[in-house]
Amino acid sequence: MGSTGHGVRGGAGGGGGIGGGEWARAGFRPAERLIDLANAVRAAPDLSRAALAELLARHGESPADLTERAFTERDADALRGAAARITAVLTETDTDRAAHALNDLLAACGARPRLSRHGGHPWHLHVDRGDEASWADWFLASSALALAQILTEYGRVPWGECAAAGCTVLYLGTGPGSARRYCSSACATRERVAAHRRRKKAGG
Repeated sequence: MGSTGHGVRGGAGGGGGIGGGEWARAGFRPAERLIDLANAVRAAPDLSRAALAELLARHGESPADLTERAFTERDADALRGAAARITAVLTETDTDRAAHALNDLLAACGARPRLSRHGGHPWHLHVDRGDEASWADWFLASSALALAQILTEYGRVPWGECAAAGCTVLYLGTGPGSARRYCSSACATRERVAAHRRRKKAGG
């Protein structure tokens, strides 16, 4: 188990899982963090420890907790594995199966919920095992809680893999409007144009 410095790690929850309100403005957006980390590791399975540390820092983690001693190569390897486990949930389109998968993660990595305040951040929710948690367990517990909140708010799975041909980027479709299918407006536009061309070609 790697060194955790867990008292200053970002938690999960709030704002429908995206990290709304004061907490979001303070820098903790657990759902965005898990998507960014899952996409980064999916694109580069051997993503370096330094790159992982930089990504975590962008999401509000303390530089003191991301040194080579505090966040080791072993921690980075375990975190890459944790990102792969979250990716399996993010590519699950069936709501019931996704809910069961999240329950399994919370049972394996979570603990009794508690409110925490540290590093100048406002009170926020933690469900990990505190100083006993590894980086991987912390990431899985906070990510599972964030996704569980989103699932209960929307009553369905509003995340997934981009439906555009050749794109495997994961997304969170938590905005207003109809269910999202693409990771970006660029992918959505490209698919609409391609579909229009196919219809035009088929019509002669």
